[in-house]
Amino acid sequence: MSSPSEAQGSVEAVVSSPIVSENEKEKKVSPESALDELLAGNRRFTSGRTSSHRRDLALLQQMMERPEPFAAILSCADSRVPVEVVFDQTIGQLFVTRLAGNIVTTEIIASLEYAAAVLGTHTILVMGHSSCGAVTAAIQASTQASMAASDRAVVPGQINALFPYIKDAVEQAGPDVDATVRANVLIQAARLRKASPLLSNLIAEGKLTVAAAYFDIRSGAVTLLKQSV
Repeated sequence: MSSPSEAQGSVEAVVSSPIVSENEKEKKVSPESALDELLAGNRRFTSGRTSSHRRDLALLQQMMERPEPFAAILSCADSRVPVEVVFDQTIGQLFVTRLAGNIVTTEIIASLEYAAAVLGTHTILVMGHSSCGAVTAAIQASTQASMAASDRAVVPGQINALFPYIKDAVEQAGPDVDATVRANVLIQAARLRKASPLLSNLIAEGKLTVAAAYFDIRSGAVTLLKQSV
């Protein structure tokens, strides 16, 4: 067993060496490289060969002044979708926003605008997942005679505030939960591209890509979804 001084020395040695490689710099520049790294990280996760945790402290110390995430993620708040773990990424590599149903709200738009315009992130990935509770609840609400009258009966508190954002997906693909989840991801990605003039301009200039993906909780695999432009 190594002593505390030896352990500290090993950390200092790691910090003194460059943590951000040329390949990692390319991820920041190229949306294609960023998506490739996200999927490669997911393959490491599903195969049990994760490696990002080995560099946590070193990266945190190196990024004290300014984070430089190579991708931004909008995912569901579900505890079964730990974004950094799913993509085998560590501190400072992803700018993560989470909201039940991975819906696009004003606050989410503002956060992702910050990632793109201030931090210089060139890739945004909107990701839904299997067995999504928010989508399931929205489908159940839609089966009632009147959505407005039935919201309170279906869910407690203010959970029904999520439903208007998911309504289009429910009308398109419900009552199939899995199909509705996928439809919702594509709708939210499209909404994000259109609702923000700032992001729309970056996309038009070729400086930003907004992609969509589906996370299968059972297998742990992430699949990119085809989008209509």
